[in-house]
Amino acid sequence: MEQIKNVKGTHDIFGEENNAYESVESLMKSIAEMYAYNGVRPPVLEYNSVFVRGVGEGSDIVRKEMYTFPDKGDRLLTLRPEFTAGIMRLVVQNKLYATSELPIKLYYLGPVFRYERPQLGRYRQFNQFGVESIGNNSPINDVEVIALAYTILVSLGLENVTIKINTLGDEASRENYRKALREYFKDHIENMCEDCKSRYELNPLRILDCKVPEDRPIIDKAPLIGDYLSEPSKIRFEQVQDALSTLQIPYEIDEGLVRGLDYYSETVFEFHYTSKAGVDYGAIGAGGHYGKLMLELGGPELPGVGFSFGIERIVSVLKDDGLLEDIKPSLDAYIMPLGDESLLVGEEIAVLLRNSGGYRVDICFDKTKLGNMFKRATNKNAKFAVIIGEEEIKNDSVIVKNLATQEQLSVKIDDLIEKFDELFSEEETQE
Repeated sequence: MEQIKNVKGTHDIFGEENNAYESVESLMKSIAEMYAYNGVRPPVLEYNSVFVRGVGEGSDIVRKEMYTFPDKGDRLLTLRPEFTAGIMRLVVQNKLYATSELPIKLYYLGPVFRYERPQLGRYRQFNQFGVESIGNNSPINDVEVIALAYTILVSLGLENVTIKINTLGDEASRENYRKALREYFKDHIENMCEDCKSRYELNPLRILDCKVPEDRPIIDKAPLIGDYLSEPSKIRFEQVQDALSTLQIPYEIDEGLVRGLDYYSETVFEFHYTSKAGVDYGAIGAGGHYGKLMLELGGPELPGVGFSFGIERIVSVLKDDGLLEDIKPSLDAYIMPLGDESLLVGEEIAVLLRNSGGYRVDICFDKTKLGNMFKRATNKNAKFAVIIGEEEIKNDSVIVKNLATQEQLSVKIDDLIEKFDELFSEEETQE
Protein backbone atom coordinates (compact mmCIF):
# COMPACT_ATOMS: atom_id res chain seq x y z
CA MET A 1 0.00 0.00 0.00
CA GLU A 2 1.31 3.44 -0.95
CA GLN A 3 2.28 5.54 2.04
CA ILE A 4 0.10 8.61 2.54
CA LYS A 5 2.20 11.79 2.81
CA ASN A 6 1.54 15.47 3.25
CA VAL A 7 1.12 17.56 0.10
CA LYS A 8 4.31 18.93 -1.45
CA GLY A 9 5.06 22.39 -0.10
CA THR A 10 3.23 21.83 3.19
CA HIS A 11 4.70 20.74 6.51
CA ASP A 12 3.54 19.27 9.80
CA ILE A 13 4.17 21.30 12.95
CA PHE A 14 4.26 19.31 16.18
CA GLY A 15 6.21 18.70 19.38
CA GLU A 16 8.82 21.29 20.34
CA GLU A 17 8.41 23.07 17.02
CA ASN A 18 4.74 23.65 17.74
CA ASN A 19 5.66 24.98 21.17
CA ALA A 20 8.01 27.46 19.46
CA TYR A 21 5.22 28.58 17.11
CA GLU A 22 2.80 29.02 20.01
CA SER A 23 5.33 31.06 21.98
CA VAL A 24 6.25 33.32 19.04
CA GLU A 25 2.62 33.86 18.04
CA SER A 26 1.58 34.60 21.62
CA LEU A 27 4.26 37.26 21.95
CA MET A 28 3.29 38.85 18.63
CA LYS A 29 -0.38 39.01 19.60
CA SER A 30 0.34 40.41 23.06
CA ILE A 31 2.50 43.22 21.65
CA ALA A 32 -0.12 44.06 19.00
CA GLU A 33 -2.70 44.29 21.78
CA MET A 34 -0.36 46.62 23.73
CA TYR A 35 -0.59 48.91 20.69
CA ALA A 36 -4.43 48.70 20.89
CA TYR A 37 -4.92 46.34 17.93
CA ASN A 38 -7.79 43.84 17.88
CA GLY A 39 -7.74 40.41 16.27
CA VAL A 40 -9.73 39.43 13.16
CA ARG A 41 -10.19 36.08 11.40
CA PRO A 42 -11.10 36.50 7.71
CA PRO A 43 -11.89 33.29 5.79
CA VAL A 44 -9.22 31.34 3.94
CA LEU A 45 -11.39 31.36 0.79
CA GLU A 46 -12.17 34.59 -1.06
CA TYR A 47 -13.57 35.36 -4.49
CA ASN A 48 -10.70 35.63 -6.95
CA SER A 49 -11.57 39.25 -7.72
CA VAL A 50 -10.60 40.30 -4.17
CA PHE A 51 -6.95 39.61 -4.95
CA VAL A 52 -6.95 40.56 -8.65
CA ARG A 53 -8.42 43.97 -7.78
CA GLY A 54 -6.63 44.33 -4.46
CA VAL A 55 -3.14 42.88 -4.93
CA GLY A 56 -2.98 43.85 -8.62
CA GLU A 57 -2.67 42.00 -11.93
CA GLY A 58 0.95 43.10 -12.23
CA SER A 59 2.08 41.29 -9.10
CA ASP A 60 3.79 37.89 -9.24
CA ILE A 61 1.30 36.63 -6.64
CA VAL A 62 -1.69 37.15 -8.94
CA ARG A 63 0.08 36.18 -12.17
CA LYS A 64 1.82 32.98 -11.01
CA GLU A 65 1.31 32.00 -7.38
CA MET A 66 -2.38 31.84 -6.49
CA TYR A 67 -4.39 28.66 -5.91
CA THR A 68 -7.52 29.52 -7.91
CA PHE A 69 -10.34 27.17 -8.89
CA PRO A 70 -14.06 27.20 -9.79
CA ASP A 71 -16.50 25.91 -7.16
CA LYS A 72 -19.59 23.81 -7.94
CA GLY A 73 -21.46 26.99 -8.84
CA ASP A 74 -18.69 27.90 -11.30
CA ARG A 75 -17.62 30.84 -9.13
CA LEU A 76 -13.88 31.52 -9.20
CA LEU A 77 -12.41 31.14 -5.68
CA THR A 78 -8.86 31.64 -4.38
CA LEU A 79 -7.05 30.40 -1.29
CA ARG A 80 -5.74 33.61 0.22
CA PRO A 81 -2.13 34.34 -0.82
CA GLU A 82 -1.94 37.27 1.63
CA PHE A 83 -4.19 38.88 4.23
CA THR A 84 -4.44 42.60 3.46
CA ALA A 85 -6.87 42.49 0.53
CA GLY A 86 -9.18 40.10 2.42
CA ILE A 87 -9.13 42.29 5.51
CA MET A 88 -10.01 45.35 3.44
CA ARG A 89 -12.90 43.35 1.94
CA LEU A 90 -13.97 42.51 5.52
CA VAL A 91 -13.85 46.19 6.53
CA VAL A 92 -15.83 47.29 3.45
CA GLN A 93 -18.46 44.53 3.63
CA ASN A 94 -19.09 45.06 7.34
CA LYS A 95 -18.86 48.87 7.06
CA LEU A 96 -16.35 49.05 9.90
CA TYR A 97 -15.19 52.38 8.47
CA ALA A 98 -18.60 53.85 9.40
CA THR A 99 -19.04 52.19 12.81
CA SER A 100 -15.50 52.23 14.22
CA GLU A 101 -13.25 55.00 15.39
CA LEU A 102 -10.44 55.63 12.91
CA PRO A 103 -7.88 54.30 12.48
CA ILE A 104 -9.25 50.77 12.58
CA LYS A 105 -6.42 48.74 14.12
CA LEU A 106 -6.52 45.02 13.36
CA TYR A 107 -4.12 42.11 13.68
CA TYR A 108 -4.31 38.69 12.06
CA LEU A 109 -2.69 35.26 12.23
CA GLY A 110 -3.22 32.25 10.02
CA PRO A 111 -2.25 30.23 6.95
CA VAL A 112 -1.69 31.63 3.46
CA PHE A 113 -1.12 29.76 0.21
CA ARG A 114 1.25 30.48 -2.67
CA TYR A 115 2.32 28.17 -5.45
CA GLU A 116 6.08 28.67 -5.13
CA ARG A 117 9.05 26.37 -5.47
CA PRO A 118 9.46 24.77 -2.03
CA GLN A 119 12.85 25.47 -0.44
CA LEU A 120 14.38 25.89 2.98
CA GLY A 121 12.01 27.99 5.11
CA ARG A 122 9.59 28.57 2.22
CA TYR A 123 6.41 26.55 1.81
CA ARG A 124 3.28 26.61 -0.33
CA GLN A 125 1.20 26.78 2.82
CA PHE A 126 2.74 28.93 5.53
CA ASN A 127 1.61 31.13 8.41
CA GLN A 128 1.54 34.90 8.59
CA PHE A 129 1.12 37.36 11.42
CA GLY A 130 0.52 41.00 10.66
CA VAL A 131 -1.38 44.18 11.37
CA GLU A 132 -3.38 46.77 9.43
CA SER A 133 -4.06 50.33 10.61
CA ILE A 134 -6.81 51.74 8.38
CA GLY A 135 -8.25 55.20 8.05
CA ASN A 136 -5.50 57.64 9.04
CA ASN A 137 -3.03 59.24 6.63
CA SER A 138 -0.52 60.60 9.14
CA PRO A 139 3.12 59.65 8.48
CA ILE A 140 3.38 59.08 12.24
CA ASN A 141 0.83 56.26 11.84
CA ASP A 142 3.25 54.65 9.35
CA VAL A 143 6.03 55.04 11.91
CA GLU A 144 3.99 53.50 14.74
CA VAL A 145 3.37 50.40 12.63
CA ILE A 146 7.12 50.13 11.94
CA ALA A 147 7.76 50.60 15.67
CA LEU A 148 5.29 47.82 16.53
CA ALA A 149 7.02 45.36 14.18
CA TYR A 150 10.47 46.37 15.44
CA THR A 151 9.32 45.91 19.06
CA ILE A 152 8.22 42.35 18.23
CA LEU A 153 11.57 41.45 16.65
CA VAL A 154 13.58 42.93 19.52
CA SER A 155 11.33 41.24 22.09
CA LEU A 156 12.02 37.91 20.38
CA GLY A 157 15.73 38.49 21.06
CA LEU A 158 16.91 39.54 17.59
CA GLU A 159 19.74 42.05 17.97
CA ASN A 160 20.93 42.83 14.44
CA VAL A 161 17.71 43.92 12.76
CA THR A 162 18.07 46.47 9.96
CA ILE A 163 15.02 48.40 8.80
CA LYS A 164 15.16 49.37 5.13
CA ILE A 165 12.74 52.07 4.06
CA ASN A 166 11.81 53.85 0.86
CA THR A 167 8.93 55.85 -0.57
CA LEU A 168 6.91 55.06 -3.68
CA GLY A 169 5.32 58.49 -3.56
CA ASP A 170 1.75 59.47 -4.30
CA GLU A 171 -0.16 58.57 -7.47
CA ALA A 172 1.32 61.44 -9.45
CA SER A 173 4.84 60.48 -8.38
CA ARG A 174 4.36 56.85 -9.37
CA GLU A 175 2.81 57.72 -12.73
CA ASN A 176 5.79 59.93 -13.60
CA TYR A 177 8.12 57.17 -12.41
CA ARG A 178 6.34 54.50 -14.50
CA LYS A 179 6.78 56.67 -17.59
CA ALA A 180 10.48 57.09 -16.83
CA LEU A 181 10.93 53.33 -16.32
CA ARG A 182 9.12 52.49 -19.57
CA GLU A 183 11.32 54.96 -21.39
CA TYR A 184 14.47 53.52 -19.83
CA PHE A 185 13.61 49.83 -20.29
CA LYS A 186 12.19 50.06 -23.83
CA ASP A 187 15.67 49.63 -25.37
CA HIS A 188 16.56 46.74 -23.01
CA ILE A 189 13.37 44.76 -22.52
CA GLU A 190 13.81 42.41 -25.50
CA ASN A 191 16.98 41.05 -23.89
CA MET A 192 15.43 40.56 -20.46
CA CYS A 193 13.55 37.61 -18.93
CA GLU A 194 9.95 36.74 -19.86
CA ASP A 195 8.69 37.93 -16.46
CA CYS A 196 10.23 41.34 -17.03
CA LYS A 197 8.56 41.55 -20.44
CA SER A 198 5.16 40.92 -18.83
CA ARG A 199 5.90 43.37 -16.03
CA TYR A 200 6.88 46.03 -18.57
CA GLU A 201 3.32 45.97 -19.94
CA LEU A 202 1.45 45.57 -16.63
CA ASN A 203 3.52 47.57 -14.14
CA PRO A 204 7.16 48.44 -14.86
CA LEU A 205 7.86 49.00 -11.14
CA ARG A 206 7.72 45.22 -10.77
CA ILE A 207 10.78 44.91 -13.04
CA LEU A 208 12.83 46.29 -10.14
CA ASP A 209 11.97 43.10 -8.18
CA CYS A 210 13.55 40.82 -10.79
CA LYS A 211 16.08 38.35 -9.32
CA VAL A 212 17.51 37.06 -12.64
CA PRO A 213 21.29 37.73 -12.41
CA GLU A 214 21.62 38.61 -16.10
CA ASP A 215 18.97 41.34 -15.73
CA ARG A 216 20.41 42.98 -12.62
CA PRO A 217 23.09 45.13 -14.34
CA ILE A 218 20.35 46.74 -16.46
CA ILE A 219 18.00 47.19 -13.51
CA ASP A 220 20.71 48.64 -11.28
CA LYS A 221 21.11 51.56 -13.73
CA ALA A 222 17.38 52.33 -13.89
CA PRO A 223 16.04 55.71 -12.72
CA LEU A 224 15.24 56.05 -8.99
CA ILE A 225 11.85 57.00 -7.58
CA GLY A 226 13.39 59.81 -5.54
CA ASP A 227 13.93 61.86 -8.69
CA TYR A 228 10.21 61.79 -9.51
CA LEU A 229 8.60 62.50 -6.15
CA SER A 230 6.04 65.24 -5.73
CA GLU A 231 6.78 67.84 -3.08
CA PRO A 232 4.14 66.47 -0.63
CA SER A 233 5.66 62.97 -0.92
CA LYS A 234 9.16 64.30 -0.27
CA ILE A 235 7.93 66.10 2.85
CA ARG A 236 6.05 63.03 4.05
CA PHE A 237 9.12 60.80 3.69
CA GLU A 238 11.25 63.31 5.59
CA GLN A 239 8.67 63.28 8.40
CA VAL A 240 8.85 59.46 8.54
CA GLN A 241 12.64 59.60 8.81
CA ASP A 242 12.56 62.31 11.49
CA ALA A 243 10.07 60.32 13.57
CA LEU A 244 12.09 57.10 13.32
CA SER A 245 15.18 59.00 14.44
CA THR A 246 13.31 60.58 17.34
CA LEU A 247 12.13 57.13 18.48
CA GLN A 248 15.70 55.82 18.09
CA ILE A 249 14.61 53.16 15.64
CA PRO A 250 17.55 52.33 13.34
CA TYR A 251 16.89 52.46 9.59
CA GLU A 252 18.58 52.90 6.25
CA ILE A 253 17.16 54.18 2.98
CA ASP A 254 17.05 51.66 0.12
CA GLU A 255 16.09 53.51 -3.05
CA GLY A 256 15.57 50.22 -4.90
CA LEU A 257 12.94 48.95 -2.46
CA VAL A 258 9.53 48.78 -4.14
CA ARG A 259 7.81 45.69 -2.52
CA GLY A 260 5.97 43.05 -4.54
CA LEU A 261 2.32 44.16 -4.26
CA ASP A 262 0.70 46.74 -6.49
CA TYR A 263 -1.36 48.45 -3.79
CA TYR A 264 1.59 50.06 -1.98
CA SER A 265 2.18 53.82 -2.07
CA GLU A 266 4.29 56.27 -0.06
CA THR A 267 6.22 54.51 2.76
CA VAL A 268 7.43 50.94 2.21
CA PHE A 269 9.76 49.00 4.50
CA GLU A 270 11.50 45.67 5.09
CA PHE A 271 13.12 44.13 8.16
CA HIS A 272 16.45 42.47 7.39
CA TYR A 273 18.35 40.26 9.78
CA THR A 274 21.91 39.02 10.13
CA SER A 275 22.39 36.20 12.63
CA LYS A 276 24.97 36.08 15.39
CA ALA A 277 26.97 33.74 13.16
CA GLY A 278 26.98 36.34 10.40
CA VAL A 279 24.38 34.68 8.16
CA ASP A 280 22.36 37.25 6.20
CA TYR A 281 18.72 36.08 6.15
CA GLY A 282 17.52 38.98 4.02
CA ALA A 283 13.99 40.23 4.60
CA ILE A 284 12.19 38.48 7.47
CA GLY A 285 9.17 40.79 7.38
CA ALA A 286 7.86 43.74 5.39
CA GLY A 287 5.02 46.14 4.82
CA GLY A 288 3.99 49.57 3.71
CA HIS A 289 1.40 52.27 3.21
CA TYR A 290 -1.50 51.97 0.75
CA GLY A 291 -3.84 54.68 -0.45
CA LYS A 292 -6.52 53.32 -2.80
CA LEU A 293 -6.87 49.65 -1.83
CA MET A 294 -10.20 50.13 -0.05
CA LEU A 295 -11.52 52.14 -3.00
CA GLU A 296 -10.52 49.29 -5.35
CA LEU A 297 -12.65 46.92 -3.25
CA GLY A 298 -15.76 49.08 -3.28
CA GLY A 299 -15.31 51.17 -0.15
CA PRO A 300 -14.41 54.80 0.52
CA GLU A 301 -10.93 56.08 -0.24
CA LEU A 302 -9.33 55.44 3.14
CA PRO A 303 -5.55 54.94 3.43
CA GLY A 304 -3.88 52.30 5.54
CA VAL A 305 -0.54 50.83 6.56
CA GLY A 306 0.47 47.36 7.65
CA PHE A 307 3.16 44.70 7.84
CA SER A 308 3.41 40.92 7.94
CA PHE A 309 5.86 38.33 9.26
CA GLY A 310 6.16 34.76 7.99
CA ILE A 311 6.06 32.65 11.15
CA GLU A 312 8.07 29.81 9.58
CA ARG A 313 10.89 32.17 8.68
CA ILE A 314 10.90 33.85 12.09
CA VAL A 315 10.99 30.50 13.92
CA SER A 316 13.82 29.30 11.66
CA VAL A 317 15.87 32.43 12.43
CA LEU A 318 15.25 32.10 16.18
CA LYS A 319 16.21 28.43 16.09
CA ASP A 320 19.45 29.12 14.22
CA ASP A 321 20.37 31.81 16.74
CA GLY A 322 19.68 29.51 19.72
CA LEU A 323 16.79 31.66 20.95
CA LEU A 324 14.28 28.82 21.31
CA GLU A 325 16.18 26.65 23.76
CA ASP A 326 14.20 27.87 26.78
CA ILE A 327 10.84 27.27 25.13
CA LYS A 328 9.73 23.98 26.58
CA PRO A 329 6.24 23.19 27.90
CA SER A 330 6.00 22.32 31.56
CA LEU A 331 3.46 20.73 33.85
CA ASP A 332 2.48 22.18 37.18
CA ALA A 333 1.79 18.68 38.46
CA TYR A 334 2.01 15.06 37.38
CA ILE A 335 -0.44 12.74 39.14
CA MET A 336 0.98 9.33 40.13
CA PRO A 337 -1.74 6.80 41.16
CA LEU A 338 -0.46 3.62 42.81
CA GLY A 339 -3.12 0.99 42.06
CA ASP A 340 -6.52 0.74 40.42
CA GLU A 341 -8.44 2.46 43.22
CA SER A 342 -5.98 5.33 43.20
CA LEU A 343 -6.49 5.98 39.49
CA LEU A 344 -10.03 7.31 39.82
CA VAL A 345 -9.02 9.40 42.85
CA GLY A 346 -6.09 10.69 40.82
CA GLU A 347 -8.38 11.74 38.00
CA GLU A 348 -10.64 13.56 40.48
CA ILE A 349 -7.60 15.43 41.82
CA ALA A 350 -6.42 16.27 38.30
CA VAL A 351 -9.83 17.75 37.49
CA LEU A 352 -9.81 19.66 40.79
CA LEU A 353 -6.39 21.20 40.12
CA ARG A 354 -7.29 22.10 36.54
CA ASN A 355 -10.79 23.48 37.06
CA SER A 356 -10.49 25.10 40.50
CA GLY A 357 -6.84 26.07 40.47
CA GLY A 358 -6.11 26.64 36.78
CA TYR A 359 -3.05 24.38 36.96
CA ARG A 360 -1.61 22.39 34.05
CA VAL A 361 -1.88 18.77 35.09
CA ASP A 362 -1.33 15.34 33.54
CA ILE A 363 -1.91 11.87 35.02
CA CYS A 364 -0.28 8.47 34.56
CA PHE A 365 -2.91 5.97 33.40
CA ASP A 366 -0.52 3.04 33.04
CA LYS A 367 0.22 0.42 35.68
CA THR A 368 3.92 1.03 36.07
CA LYS A 369 6.56 1.39 38.77
CA LEU A 370 6.90 4.61 40.73
CA GLY A 371 10.40 5.08 39.33
CA ASN A 372 9.05 5.05 35.79
CA MET A 373 6.46 7.63 36.78
CA PHE A 374 9.17 9.94 38.08
CA LYS A 375 11.04 9.57 34.78
CA ARG A 376 7.88 10.53 32.91
CA ALA A 377 7.36 13.52 35.21
CA THR A 378 10.93 14.67 34.48
CA ASN A 379 10.43 14.21 30.72
CA LYS A 380 7.26 16.27 30.92
CA ASN A 381 9.12 19.02 32.81
CA ALA A 382 6.72 18.76 35.77
CA LYS A 383 7.27 20.97 38.81
CA PHE A 384 5.45 18.77 41.33
CA ALA A 385 4.50 15.11 41.63
CA VAL A 386 1.25 14.21 43.35
CA ILE A 387 1.45 10.63 44.68
CA ILE A 388 -1.65 8.65 45.71
CA GLY A 389 -1.37 5.23 47.38
CA GLU A 390 -3.54 3.15 49.70
CA GLU A 391 -2.54 5.10 52.82
CA GLU A 392 -3.30 8.40 51.12
CA ILE A 393 -6.78 7.16 50.10
CA LYS A 394 -7.53 6.11 53.68
CA ASN A 395 -6.49 9.53 54.98
CA ASP A 396 -8.10 11.61 52.19
CA SER A 397 -4.67 13.01 51.43
CA VAL A 398 -1.88 13.00 48.82
CA ILE A 399 1.89 13.36 48.86
CA VAL A 400 3.13 16.46 47.04
CA LYS A 401 6.78 16.30 45.99
CA ASN A 402 8.82 19.22 44.66
CA LEU A 403 10.79 17.63 41.80
CA ALA A 404 13.47 20.32 41.88
CA THR A 405 14.25 20.29 45.63
CA GLN A 406 13.01 16.72 46.29
CA GLU A 407 11.11 18.02 49.33
CA GLN A 408 7.75 16.38 49.96
CA LEU A 409 4.80 16.75 52.31
CA SER A 410 1.44 15.18 52.99
CA VAL A 411 -1.56 17.38 52.10
CA LYS A 412 -5.24 16.82 52.76
CA ILE A 413 -7.24 16.79 49.51
CA ASP A 414 -9.55 19.52 50.88
CA ASP A 415 -6.48 21.74 51.39
CA LEU A 416 -4.79 20.91 48.07
CA ILE A 417 -5.74 24.03 46.09
CA GLU A 418 -4.72 26.32 48.96
CA LYS A 419 -1.38 24.47 49.32
CA PHE A 420 -0.66 24.62 45.58
CA ASP A 421 -1.41 28.34 45.52
CA GLU A 422 1.01 28.78 48.42
CA LEU A 423 3.75 26.68 46.77
CA PHE A 424 3.53 28.52 43.46
CA SER A 425 3.44 31.87 45.22
CA GLU A 426 6.72 30.94 46.94
CA GLU A 427 8.24 29.94 43.58
CA GLU A 428 7.34 33.29 42.03
CA THR A 429 8.87 35.12 45.00
CA GLN A 430 12.11 33.16 44.66
CA GLU A 431 12.29 33.89 40.92
